[in-house]
Amino acid sequence: MQTDPSPIPLLPSCTAFLQGQRVAFGPYPEVARALAGLDLSAGGLLVFDDQSGAQVDYPWPTEVPGAPAAPDEEPVAAASAAAAPQVGRPRMGVVAREVTLLPRHWAWLSHQPGGASAALRRLVEEARRTHAARDGSRLAKERAYRFMSAIASGYAGFEEASRALFAQDAEAFHQRIAAWPPAVQAHLAWLARDAFDTPHPSEAQAG
Repeated sequence: MQTDPSPIPLLPSCTAFLQGQRVAFGPYPEVARALAGLDLSAGGLLVFDDQSGAQVDYPWPTEVPGAPAAPDEEPVAAASAAAAPQVGRPRMGVVAREVTLLPRHWAWLSHQPGGASAALRRLVEEARRTHAARDGSRLAKERAYRFMSAIASGYAGFEEASRALFAQDAEAFHQRIAAWPPAVQAHLAWLARDAFDTPHPSEAQAG
């Protein structure tokens, strides 16, 4: 297993804590193998997805290689798209979904180069570039809060740390979690690495 979690996991990955101590991390299959060799009879095991910060059930579904099952609607949408007639150019991974707009929006889109679908794709890509930093900060706050709510809601300073997180006050945030178990602090700082305008030095570290 890797020495530290990668800031951008190449495969779906997770981190496991037992009684506040990190006991395994990495791709889901590796974590499953590590946990299979531990005595978990005393309870206190918590496993978190590294991408979302959300707690996941262990053991996870065996039919899904490496990660929890995706939401039901995704496979259905993919199957519907695959079954759609192949007309014109190759789909190149494009997925058909319903979009609801006002008449004036459709009228504007119909006059754009390439038609409505091409115009919508350009608008989405432009918005992704324009708001990348803001969206990254929001997602970092959400994943950090999911993790700390599950593992640290009973710790002293939890409420204050939560307020500091959403207020983007890195200094107050790290002060409030300073007495928490070191492994929890380190993983939380890693999850929150994009949450603040001025990162705290510990945010560059992985538990």
